[in-house]
Amino acid sequence: MLEIDHFSYGWLTPAIAYIMSVVGSLLGLRCAARAESGSRGWLVAAAVAIGGTGIWVMHFIAMLGFSIRGASIRYDVPVTLVSAVLAMVVVWVGLYVANETAWRPLALPAGGAITGLGVAGMHYAGMYAMNSDAVIEYDIRVVALSVVIAVAAATAALWFVLHVRGVIVTVCAALVMGVAVCGMHYTGMFAMHAQAHEHTHLPTGAGATEVLTPLMVSVSMITMLLLLHIGITDVDERPVAPARDPESVPYWPTRN
Repeated sequence: MLEIDHFSYGWLTPAIAYIMSVVGSLLGLRCAARAESGSRGWLVAAAVAIGGTGIWVMHFIAMLGFSIRGASIRYDVPVTLVSAVLAMVVVWVGLYVANETAWRPLALPAGGAITGLGVAGMHYAGMYAMNSDAVIEYDIRVVALSVVIAVAAATAALWFVLHVRGVIVTVCAALVMGVAVCGMHYTGMFAMHAQAHEHTHLPTGAGATEVLTPLMVSVSMITMLLLLHIGITDVDERPVAPARDPESVPYWPTRN
């Protein structure tokens, strides 16, 4: 059994991963709130923020601190990109289902289940993108626990999207969502076991810093630009009635 280290850089990678998860969740909550004003584009932006930054970027920042002593790790670039798309698509589907009033009261549980299973799928797709000269095995019980955590975290996240308003409450909700996403990730990671392979050969693919850093920086920059664009100020998402022209109001003389 080979030794697995989830914290090769100490608490640096978990801390940065958590911060990015919170930032992505915060932006996603703000975008989802604005989506209620009638623009579906904000729902897409929320999916990109939560799925792209809050989940996918968090996952691979944490993976920068992952190592297997005595084994090499490389990443399959196409599968890594597919995992990013998967994260954003399932979050969008979950948001769409949860917002469908015609499906209530099943809308929230259904959206949470779809999103949670998608988040777990993204996690293990990201792990499938990892190539190593060691034999990777998983404890199915811990894997099942990670899926349950993913579904519960996704359902809670969608509840926040539908019910949370206001800057302070939204920030608190994003902090909770960050804990849930990171908890799901590290639960899934602790399900792993690695054993030495008899016929060792160098794995194919790109190194972590070669493929992950440019992708994560790109997604993070997009997130930051969106965050600067919409801001975190409290706004009223309700449609505003058009102002009436004073000249169009008839004049009624008052009685003495």
